Amino acid sequence: MEKEIKNKKVLKGKVVSDKMDKTVVVEIKRFVKHPKYGKYFNLSKRHKAHDPENKAKLGDEVEIRECRPMSKDKHFEVIYK
Repeated sequence: MEKEIKNKKVLKGKVVSDKMDKTVVVEIKRFVKHPKYGKYFNLSKRHKAHDPENKAKLGDEVEIRECRPMSKDKHFEVIYK
């Protein structure tokens, strides 16, 4: 039974590394507009996410949700549907 989770970021991205045990690296891409010059450009950020069942493989599209810190730089978990 999972508690109702409120105000947690949910992001969609692509798995770029699955070499660690129970951890995947997910790259999140955004298309944003420059505030002053108005030009659109791509931004990307990589997040480490907890994957307890090691289901996510390289190239998979996954959703990750913010959670308690699991380690020094792992603050997201993979959402299974």
